[in-house]
Amino acid sequence: MTDQYKMQNPLSQYFTGEYPRQLQDAPGVQAEMRPVPDCGETSYRGSQRLEGRKALVTGADSGIGRAAVIAYAREGADVALSYLPDEQRDAEDVAKLVEQAGRKAVLLPGDISDEAFSIKLVEDAREQLGGLDILALVAGKQVAVENIADLTTEQFRQTLDTNLLALFWITKAAIPHMPAGGSIITTSSIQAYQPSAHLLDYASTKAAILNYTRGLAKQVAEKGIRVNCVAPGPIWTALQIAGGQTQEKIPAFGQQTPLKRAGQPAELAGVYVYLASQESSYVTAEVHGVTGGNHLS
Repeated sequence: MTDQYKMQNPLSQYFTGEYPRQLQDAPGVQAEMRPVPDCGETSYRGSQRLEGRKALVTGADSGIGRAAVIAYAREGADVALSYLPDEQRDAEDVAKLVEQAGRKAVLLPGDISDEAFSIKLVEDAREQLGGLDILALVAGKQVAVENIADLTTEQFRQTLDTNLLALFWITKAAIPHMPAGGSIITTSSIQAYQPSAHLLDYASTKAAILNYTRGLAKQVAEKGIRVNCVAPGPIWTALQIAGGQTQEKIPAFGQQTPLKRAGQPAELAGVYVYLASQESSYVTAEVHGVTGGNHLS
Protein backbone atom coordinates (compact mmCIF):
# COMPACT_ATOMS: atom_id res chain seq x y z
CA MET A 1 0.00 0.00 0.00
CA THR A 2 1.25 3.50 -0.78
CA ASP A 3 0.68 7.03 0.47
CA GLN A 4 -1.56 8.78 -2.05
CA TYR A 5 -0.80 12.22 -0.67
CA LYS A 6 2.99 12.31 -0.61
CA MET A 7 4.65 13.73 -3.71
CA GLN A 8 6.46 10.91 -5.49
CA ASN A 9 7.40 9.59 -8.90
CA PRO A 10 4.28 8.08 -10.54
CA LEU A 11 6.51 5.60 -12.38
CA SER A 12 7.35 3.90 -9.09
CA GLN A 13 4.43 4.86 -6.86
CA TYR A 14 2.79 1.43 -7.09
CA PHE A 15 3.82 -2.11 -8.05
CA THR A 16 6.17 -2.11 -11.05
CA GLY A 17 7.32 -5.72 -11.28
CA GLU A 18 6.00 -8.62 -13.31
CA TYR A 19 2.72 -10.08 -12.14
CA PRO A 20 2.73 -13.84 -11.56
CA ARG A 21 0.49 -15.75 -13.93
CA GLN A 22 -2.71 -16.63 -12.13
CA LEU A 23 -6.16 -17.71 -13.17
CA GLN A 24 -9.29 -17.77 -11.06
CA ASP A 25 -12.79 -18.82 -11.97
CA ALA A 26 -14.91 -15.78 -12.79
CA PRO A 27 -15.75 -13.44 -11.19
CA GLY A 28 -12.58 -13.85 -9.12
CA VAL A 29 -11.77 -13.08 -5.49
CA GLN A 30 -9.56 -10.07 -4.90
CA ALA A 31 -8.31 -11.38 -1.56
CA GLU A 32 -6.63 -14.29 -3.35
CA MET A 33 -4.81 -12.21 -5.98
CA ARG A 34 -1.01 -11.87 -6.04
CA PRO A 35 -0.34 -9.04 -5.38
CA VAL A 36 -3.62 -7.86 -3.86
CA PRO A 37 -4.80 -4.65 -5.59
CA ASP A 38 -4.57 -1.41 -3.64
CA CYS A 39 -8.06 0.07 -3.33
CA GLY A 40 -7.12 2.75 -0.83
CA GLU A 41 -7.92 0.62 2.22
CA THR A 42 -5.09 2.10 4.28
CA SER A 43 -4.43 5.31 2.40
CA TYR A 44 -7.59 7.15 1.30
CA ARG A 45 -8.38 10.09 3.58
CA GLY A 46 -11.75 11.77 3.30
CA SER A 47 -12.77 15.39 3.89
CA GLN A 48 -16.57 15.14 4.07
CA ARG A 49 -17.10 16.10 0.43
CA LEU A 50 -20.12 13.78 0.25
CA GLU A 51 -21.56 14.29 3.72
CA GLY A 52 -25.02 12.74 4.04
CA ARG A 53 -25.17 11.42 0.46
CA LYS A 54 -26.63 8.02 -0.46
CA ALA A 55 -24.67 6.03 -3.06
CA LEU A 56 -25.23 2.79 -4.98
CA VAL A 57 -22.07 1.24 -6.41
CA THR A 58 -22.03 -1.79 -8.71
CA GLY A 59 -18.99 -4.05 -8.77
CA ALA A 60 -18.53 -2.83 -5.22
CA ASP A 61 -16.70 -5.82 -3.78
CA SER A 62 -13.33 -5.38 -5.47
CA GLY A 63 -11.22 -3.33 -7.84
CA ILE A 64 -12.42 0.08 -8.96
CA GLY A 65 -15.86 -0.31 -7.43
CA ARG A 66 -14.32 -1.17 -4.07
CA ALA A 67 -12.07 1.89 -4.26
CA ALA A 68 -15.12 4.08 -4.96
CA VAL A 69 -17.01 2.57 -2.02
CA ILE A 70 -14.14 3.20 0.40
CA ALA A 71 -13.72 6.77 -0.82
CA TYR A 72 -17.44 7.53 -0.71
CA ALA A 73 -17.75 6.27 2.86
CA ARG A 74 -14.73 8.24 4.03
CA GLU A 75 -16.19 11.32 2.34
CA GLY A 76 -19.37 10.92 4.40
CA ALA A 77 -21.74 8.87 2.24
CA ASP A 78 -23.78 5.78 3.09
CA VAL A 79 -23.26 3.11 0.44
CA ALA A 80 -25.23 0.21 -1.04
CA LEU A 81 -22.91 -2.45 -2.46
CA SER A 82 -23.95 -4.41 -5.56
CA TYR A 83 -21.95 -7.55 -6.36
CA LEU A 84 -22.29 -11.20 -7.40
CA PRO A 85 -23.06 -13.78 -4.68
CA ASP A 86 -19.68 -15.46 -5.37
CA GLU A 87 -18.02 -12.22 -4.31
CA GLN A 88 -19.53 -12.23 -0.81
CA ARG A 89 -16.15 -12.57 0.92
CA ASP A 90 -14.75 -9.43 -0.67
CA ALA A 91 -18.03 -7.55 -0.21
CA GLU A 92 -18.19 -8.25 3.52
CA ASP A 93 -14.60 -7.08 3.84
CA VAL A 94 -15.26 -3.73 2.21
CA ALA A 95 -18.54 -3.32 4.13
CA LYS A 96 -16.48 -3.41 7.34
CA LEU A 97 -14.39 -0.54 6.03
CA VAL A 98 -17.54 1.47 5.33
CA GLU A 99 -18.75 0.87 8.88
CA GLN A 100 -15.34 1.75 10.31
CA ALA A 101 -15.74 5.11 8.58
CA GLY A 102 -18.95 5.59 10.55
CA ARG A 103 -21.26 5.11 7.56
CA LYS A 104 -23.97 2.61 6.68
CA ALA A 105 -23.20 -0.30 4.34
CA VAL A 106 -26.01 -2.17 2.60
CA LEU A 107 -25.10 -5.51 1.00
CA LEU A 108 -27.15 -6.36 -2.10
CA PRO A 109 -25.85 -9.52 -3.83
CA GLY A 110 -27.24 -10.55 -7.20
CA ASP A 111 -26.66 -10.57 -10.94
CA ILE A 112 -27.25 -7.24 -12.70
CA SER A 113 -27.45 -9.05 -16.06
CA ASP A 114 -30.98 -9.98 -14.95
CA GLU A 115 -33.43 -7.13 -15.59
CA ALA A 116 -35.72 -7.94 -12.67
CA PHE A 117 -32.79 -7.97 -10.25
CA SER A 118 -31.42 -4.66 -11.58
CA ILE A 119 -34.76 -2.95 -11.00
CA LYS A 120 -35.09 -4.47 -7.53
CA LEU A 121 -31.51 -3.45 -6.75
CA VAL A 122 -32.40 0.21 -7.17
CA GLU A 123 -35.54 -0.12 -5.05
CA ASP A 124 -33.74 -1.98 -2.28
CA ALA A 125 -30.87 0.48 -2.24
CA ARG A 126 -33.18 3.48 -2.13
CA GLU A 127 -35.34 1.97 0.60
CA GLN A 128 -32.48 0.84 2.84
CA LEU A 129 -30.41 3.98 2.38
CA GLY A 130 -33.36 6.35 2.67
CA GLY A 131 -32.73 7.90 -0.73
CA LEU A 132 -30.39 7.77 -3.70
CA ASP A 133 -28.07 10.60 -4.73
CA ILE A 134 -25.16 8.85 -6.45
CA LEU A 135 -24.97 5.98 -8.91
CA ALA A 136 -21.48 4.66 -9.63
CA LEU A 137 -21.85 1.94 -12.25
CA VAL A 138 -18.58 0.04 -12.30
CA ALA A 139 -19.41 -3.67 -12.68
CA GLY A 140 -18.37 -5.26 -15.96
CA LYS A 141 -17.78 -8.55 -17.73
CA GLN A 142 -14.55 -9.06 -19.65
CA VAL A 143 -13.47 -12.39 -21.13
CA ALA A 144 -10.54 -12.52 -23.56
CA VAL A 145 -11.11 -14.52 -26.75
CA GLU A 146 -8.31 -14.37 -29.29
CA ASN A 147 -10.23 -15.65 -32.34
CA ILE A 148 -13.71 -14.56 -33.39
CA ALA A 149 -14.39 -18.17 -34.36
CA ASP A 150 -14.25 -18.99 -30.65
CA LEU A 151 -16.39 -16.07 -29.49
CA THR A 152 -19.84 -17.51 -28.80
CA THR A 153 -23.15 -15.76 -29.15
CA GLU A 154 -23.83 -16.66 -25.52
CA GLN A 155 -20.72 -14.83 -24.31
CA PHE A 156 -21.42 -11.79 -26.47
CA ARG A 157 -24.96 -11.58 -25.10
CA GLN A 158 -23.80 -12.02 -21.50
CA THR A 159 -21.26 -9.23 -21.95
CA LEU A 160 -23.92 -7.01 -23.49
CA ASP A 161 -26.38 -7.73 -20.69
CA THR A 162 -23.87 -7.07 -17.90
CA ASN A 163 -22.05 -4.08 -19.34
CA LEU A 164 -24.74 -2.20 -21.24
CA LEU A 165 -28.29 -3.41 -20.64
CA ALA A 166 -27.79 -3.40 -16.87
CA LEU A 167 -26.68 0.23 -17.20
CA PHE A 168 -29.97 0.99 -18.95
CA TRP A 169 -32.13 -0.91 -16.46
CA ILE A 170 -30.49 0.62 -13.40
CA THR A 171 -30.43 4.22 -14.61
CA LYS A 172 -34.02 3.98 -15.88
CA ALA A 173 -35.18 2.74 -12.47
CA ALA A 174 -33.08 5.24 -10.50
CA ILE A 175 -33.59 8.56 -12.28
CA PRO A 176 -37.19 9.14 -11.12
CA HIS A 177 -35.95 8.95 -7.52
CA MET A 178 -32.80 11.04 -7.82
CA PRO A 179 -32.83 14.67 -6.69
CA ALA A 180 -31.47 17.70 -8.47
CA GLY A 181 -27.75 17.60 -7.69
CA GLY A 182 -27.65 13.85 -8.12
CA SER A 183 -24.81 12.26 -10.05
CA ILE A 184 -24.55 9.20 -12.29
CA ILE A 185 -21.08 7.90 -13.10
CA THR A 186 -20.58 5.18 -15.69
CA THR A 187 -17.43 3.22 -16.44
CA SER A 188 -16.20 2.86 -20.00
CA SER A 189 -12.59 2.01 -20.92
CA ILE A 190 -9.70 2.94 -23.13
CA GLN A 191 -11.02 -0.06 -25.08
CA ALA A 192 -13.76 2.23 -26.39
CA TYR A 193 -11.05 4.19 -28.21
CA GLN A 194 -8.29 1.63 -28.78
CA PRO A 195 -9.96 -1.80 -28.88
CA SER A 196 -7.79 -4.86 -28.36
CA ALA A 197 -8.06 -7.73 -30.80
CA HIS A 198 -8.96 -10.22 -28.05
CA LEU A 199 -11.75 -8.12 -26.47
CA LEU A 200 -14.26 -7.67 -29.29
CA ASP A 201 -17.42 -7.97 -27.20
CA TYR A 202 -16.06 -6.05 -24.19
CA ALA A 203 -14.66 -3.18 -26.28
CA SER A 204 -17.92 -2.89 -28.21
CA THR A 205 -19.95 -2.48 -25.03
CA LYS A 206 -17.51 0.07 -23.66
CA ALA A 207 -17.90 2.19 -26.78
CA ALA A 208 -21.67 1.98 -26.42
CA ILE A 209 -21.43 3.06 -22.76
CA LEU A 210 -19.61 6.17 -23.87
CA ASN A 211 -22.41 7.22 -26.21
CA TYR A 212 -25.15 6.18 -23.79
CA THR A 213 -23.57 8.36 -21.11
CA ARG A 214 -23.38 11.44 -23.30
CA GLY A 215 -26.93 11.03 -24.59
CA LEU A 216 -28.39 10.42 -21.15
CA ALA A 217 -26.52 13.43 -19.75
CA LYS A 218 -28.25 15.70 -22.24
CA GLN A 219 -31.63 14.15 -21.52
CA VAL A 220 -31.53 14.56 -17.72
CA ALA A 221 -29.66 17.86 -17.52
CA GLU A 222 -32.97 19.71 -17.11
CA LYS A 223 -33.61 17.60 -13.99
CA GLY A 224 -30.37 18.83 -12.45
CA ILE A 225 -28.82 15.37 -12.66
CA ARG A 226 -25.32 15.07 -14.08
CA VAL A 227 -24.01 12.02 -15.96
CA ASN A 228 -20.31 11.46 -16.58
CA CYS A 229 -18.01 8.63 -17.50
CA VAL A 230 -14.65 7.28 -16.30
CA ALA A 231 -12.48 5.49 -18.85
CA PRO A 232 -9.75 3.43 -17.18
CA GLY A 233 -6.71 1.98 -18.87
CA PRO A 234 -4.98 -1.19 -17.62
CA ILE A 235 -5.94 -1.42 -13.93
CA TRP A 236 -4.93 -4.36 -11.72
CA THR A 237 -8.25 -5.94 -10.68
CA ALA A 238 -9.84 -9.37 -10.38
CA LEU A 239 -11.34 -8.82 -13.82
CA GLN A 240 -7.91 -9.38 -15.35
CA ILE A 241 -7.07 -12.68 -13.66
CA ALA A 242 -10.54 -14.21 -14.06
CA GLY A 243 -10.34 -14.46 -17.84
CA GLY A 244 -10.13 -10.78 -18.75
CA GLN A 245 -6.59 -11.25 -20.05
CA THR A 246 -4.83 -14.23 -21.54
CA GLN A 247 -2.22 -15.73 -19.20
CA GLU A 248 0.60 -14.67 -21.53
CA LYS A 249 -0.33 -11.01 -21.03
CA ILE A 250 -0.50 -11.09 -17.22
CA PRO A 251 3.24 -10.72 -16.33
CA ALA A 252 3.77 -7.47 -18.26
CA PHE A 253 0.23 -6.16 -17.73
CA GLY A 254 0.23 -2.36 -17.99
CA GLN A 255 3.92 -2.00 -18.77
CA GLN A 256 3.21 -0.79 -22.32
CA THR A 257 1.84 2.52 -20.99
CA PRO A 258 4.02 5.65 -20.84
CA LEU A 259 4.03 5.28 -17.04
CA LYS A 260 5.30 1.72 -17.55
CA ARG A 261 3.02 -0.01 -15.05
CA ALA A 262 -0.58 -1.00 -14.44
CA GLY A 263 -2.75 1.36 -12.45
CA GLN A 264 -4.19 0.51 -9.05
CA PRO A 265 -7.89 0.98 -8.18
CA ALA A 266 -6.94 3.55 -5.54
CA GLU A 267 -5.77 5.83 -8.34
CA LEU A 268 -9.33 6.16 -9.63
CA ALA A 269 -11.07 6.84 -6.32
CA GLY A 270 -10.57 10.59 -6.48
CA VAL A 271 -12.15 10.80 -9.92
CA TYR A 272 -15.29 8.99 -8.75
CA VAL A 273 -15.48 11.30 -5.73
CA TYR A 274 -14.99 14.44 -7.82
CA LEU A 275 -17.73 13.45 -10.27
CA ALA A 276 -20.10 12.61 -7.41
CA SER A 277 -19.43 15.83 -5.52
CA GLN A 278 -20.64 19.38 -5.99
CA GLU A 279 -17.13 20.33 -7.10
CA SER A 280 -18.06 19.05 -10.56
CA SER A 281 -21.36 20.96 -10.72
CA TYR A 282 -20.61 22.27 -14.23
CA VAL A 283 -19.37 18.93 -15.57
CA THR A 284 -21.73 16.62 -17.43
CA ALA A 285 -21.52 14.42 -20.54
CA GLU A 286 -17.75 14.23 -20.04
CA VAL A 287 -15.28 11.35 -20.11
CA HIS A 288 -12.35 11.24 -17.69
CA GLY A 289 -9.47 9.00 -18.67
CA VAL A 290 -7.21 7.28 -16.11
CA THR A 291 -4.92 5.43 -18.46
CA GLY A 292 -1.26 5.78 -17.50
CA GLY A 293 -0.63 7.97 -20.52
CA ASN A 294 -2.32 5.96 -23.30
CA HIS A 295 -4.53 8.89 -24.17
CA LEU A 296 -8.13 8.61 -25.28
CA SER A 297 -8.31 9.22 -29.02
